Amino acid sequence: MTIQLPDFKSGFRAYEPRQEPLALTPGTPFTSRTVYSAAHVVADPFADATPDSPAAVDWDATLAFRRHLWSHGLGVAEAMDTAQRGMGLDWAGAAELIRRSAAEAKAVGGRIACGVGTDQLTGPASLAEVRTAYEEQLALVEAAGARTILMASRALAAAASGPEDYLEVYGHLLRQASEPVILHWLGPMFDPALEGYWGSSDLDAATDTFLEVIAAHPDKVDGIKVSLLDAGREIDIRRRLPQGVRCYTGDDFNYPELIAGDEQGFSHALLGIFDPLGPLAAEAVRVLDTGDTAGFRALLDPTVELSRHLFQTPTRFYKTGVVFLAWLAGHQSHFTMVGGLQSARSLPHFARAYELADGLGLFPDPKLAEDRMKSLLALYGVTQ
Repeated sequence: MTIQLPDFKSGFRAYEPRQEPLALTPGTPFTSRTVYSAAHVVADPFADATPDSPAAVDWDATLAFRRHLWSHGLGVAEAMDTAQRGMGLDWAGAAELIRRSAAEAKAVGGRIACGVGTDQLTGPASLAEVRTAYEEQLALVEAAGARTILMASRALAAAASGPEDYLEVYGHLLRQASEPVILHWLGPMFDPALEGYWGSSDLDAATDTFLEVIAAHPDKVDGIKVSLLDAGREIDIRRRLPQGVRCYTGDDFNYPELIAGDEQGFSHALLGIFDPLGPLAAEAVRVLDTGDTAGFRALLDPTVELSRHLFQTPTRFYKTGVVFLAWLAGHQSHFTMVGGLQSARSLPHFARAYELADGLGLFPDPKLAEDRMKSLLALYGVTQ
C-alpha cells in the first residue's frame, strides 16, 4: 500500500509506509552524557481560544509526554523555546507548567531543568526591571526544586547598551542563584529579537563576553547551552570553558558529531529535536556509554536529515513540526497548538516530515501515523 504525498513542486509522489517501528524500550540510566530533551506543550483543542488568548493547555497530555521522555532516561528541559515560550505560551502559562512538571518529576524521579527569563515584561524595560523579572522567575524555579536554565532575554537585548550591561545583569543573577545554573545562548535564527546578544553582532566579541561571564562565576555555572547552529563555534567555546563547566549542545543540525566529541572533549545535550527522537536518541546514548562511538553515530546520523528539515528557516517555526510528529506518534489526540501555530508550516513540509520520521521507524504505530497523515491530506483537499 502506498500513500500519495505532495512535494514542493506542486506534484505528488508515491510513498510506501514502513510496516514495523523500531523496537525501542526504556533502559538503564546514561553514564557518559547528561541529556535533556526540550519538551513541547499539548494544547487543549476544545478551549475557546484565539492566537492572542492566554495558552489553553491540556495538562494531562502535556505531563504524560514528559513521563514518556523520563521513562527512556532523558531529562526534561521545561518551559523552553520548544514549549512555545514567547510564541503562544506566556509567563503565567510557563509558571504553571514549571510548577506542574517539577512536581511530576519529583514524583517519578525524573531529571528536570526549567527556563528562567523575563517574559512577564511586555513592553520597554529598564535594566533594573529586567533584573527584577529574572529574579521573580528564578525564585519560582528554585522553589519548585528544579535546576535553573537562565534563558536569553528579549528585554535585556533591547535594554542593554553594551557588553558591560550583560556582565552586570548575569553576574548579579549568578551571585544570587542558590545552585549552579545552565546558561543559554539562543541565536537570532531561533528568535530575531535576540540579534546582538551579549552586546555585539560580532560573534567573536559576543563569545568573549559570554565566556567572561562564566569565568567570573565558574562555581555557579553547571553548564552552557549553545544554540547557534554552528558546530565550529560550539567546539571553540567548549574548549575554552573552565574546568567542570559542561557544554550542552543545542545545535539541531550537528548534534551527533558534537555529542560524540573528539580527543579534546565532547558536548552533553539539551535539544529540541530530542522531543520527537526521544527513544531513538536514548538508545544511541546507551550505545555510546559502552564506548561504541561508531554504533552511536550509526543510530543518530540518519536522524539529521529530519532535524534539518524541521529546523529549516524560518527556524523558529520548528515547534510546528515537533508537535505534528507527536500527533502522528500517538502522544496526543489532535494537531492543535497554542497560538494557532499549527498553521506555520506548509502541507509539503508536513509530508516530508512524515516520510522522514516514518523511514526512521519513529512511530510506535505506523498504521496510526499513516491514517493521521491521510486525514491531514484530506483536510487540505487531497484525495487518495
